Amino acid sequence: MKGKAWKFGNNIDTDLIIPARYLNTSDPDELAKYAMLDADPEWVDKMKKGDFIVAGENFGCGSSREHAPIALKAAGVSAVIAKSFARIFYRNAINIGLPIMESPEAAEEIKEGDEVEVDITSGTIKDLTTGQTYKAQPFPKFMQKIIDQGGLINYLKATLKTA
Repeated sequence: MKGKAWKFGNNIDTDLIIPARYLNTSDPDELAKYAMLDADPEWVDKMKKGDFIVAGENFGCGSSREHAPIALKAAGVSAVIAKSFARIFYRNAINIGLPIMESPEAAEEIKEGDEVEVDITSGTIKDLTTGQTYKAQPFPKFMQKIIDQGGLINYLKATLKTA
């Protein structure tokens, strides 16, 4: 995956990812229109499908709504790279098939606008702008299968078909 980096700070909570006032729908396309609105009102118009969010510590803290990773995925985010994630956001992201990668060094050093390439299978993050390579912990195989299928529900459907 290749795309542009969009930088956000520490403690980006689920209300910043998708404001509560827009939770009257669960339609991914509708949620995508408001992704990161309160963190950067112009972000959705500036970002392109395939881009990355790069953030600080505790990304996705706050309420446990699945709407937050759904909004990011539907907006076209390829993956979120952060120093750390709130645990409930981490699991919700995996459940809906949004790749997330913990890499404190990458999150610190990648600048907004840098061109980034990510291999989620190996956990490799390359900043193509600077030439720097970073490592994140790759997902265990069962979690990689969930992401590859586009989320837990799709994974279960595919698993049940072959059973």
